[in-house]
Amino acid sequence: MKIDNPKIWSLTDGSQGMISQTKGIANELSMNIEEFKTEIIFPWNRLQPGILPIFSWIFKNKLPLSEIPDVVISCGRKSVYLSVYLKKKYPNIINIHIQNPKISSKYFSFVIVPNHDAVYGENIINSIGAIHHFKKSNNLKNHYEINTKNLITCIIGGENNHYNFSKKNTLDLCERIKKIKIYNNNKEILVITSRRTNQEIKHILKKELNSLCTIWFGEGKNPYEFALYNSSYFIITSDSTSMISEASISGKPIYVYQLPMKRKSKRFIRFHEEFKKMNITRDFNTLDKLENWAYPILEESERIAGIIKKRIIERKNES
Repeated sequence: MKIDNPKIWSLTDGSQGMISQTKGIANELSMNIEEFKTEIIFPWNRLQPGILPIFSWIFKNKLPLSEIPDVVISCGRKSVYLSVYLKKKYPNIINIHIQNPKISSKYFSFVIVPNHDAVYGENIINSIGAIHHFKKSNNLKNHYEINTKNLITCIIGGENNHYNFSKKNTLDLCERIKKIKIYNNNKEILVITSRRTNQEIKHILKKELNSLCTIWFGEGKNPYEFALYNSSYFIITSDSTSMISEASISGKPIYVYQLPMKRKSKRFIRFHEEFKKMNITRDFNTLDKLENWAYPILEESERIAGIIKKRIIERKNES
């Protein structure tokens, strides 16, 4: 593999969350990056890797195999198949997988897994929270009609396999945001919904908060990245480890609104405990008044890319 500016293929299912993770590592290693959306046929697209053998004809992708990359960075279940296939066909490729692949790490050069997954191994590198591509400084212009002085951003997720997000939860969250606004009238509040925020939650947010806050419901330019670099405080629902991890690039206080769990998830519990212990987050549910605190900015993509570079150089020197 070339150490300087290697050719990288980024493999994901096309979702922004996974693209952000592969970009986070890829951008630290090279500027020569090509992104691919992994598409595979049934039943491979429904089954966990390791159940069925992998053949070239299960992939719908038309890959430029005449231009083999130095590095493959994959994220997500579907991309496990393509990463393993490419590594088997071209053994000299460095293949890096982000997230727990649910198969043996021996199929990869490196696997990047967050601490809260509690997966360890010789070629496994553990991250604090989720990997992402955001950097600690950015010169984004203010294209929004939002006063950035004393900006509080509330990022809303939605129900998933582990958390409930009911009408009752939404009304409670709205009441707490209203109280924050009453006691901090000089602060602007920006509410950002996500792709998992359902219509009932959006309707309640609009009814309860529209006169007090600026709310983004998914139309027009997404202010999410702008908010990461311009907010003084964050309020984020507990259902998304990625949104909380991304906000930690700010070094600003992050309040987490703890939603009720459908069932106990050790992964989520470990994640929230780790971030509280590091003084990155505090619970919003028990908040009396806004507090200001600081913590070292998390730059996990840079740190982990540095580890990968060092190990690759060590291997070259040993061979």
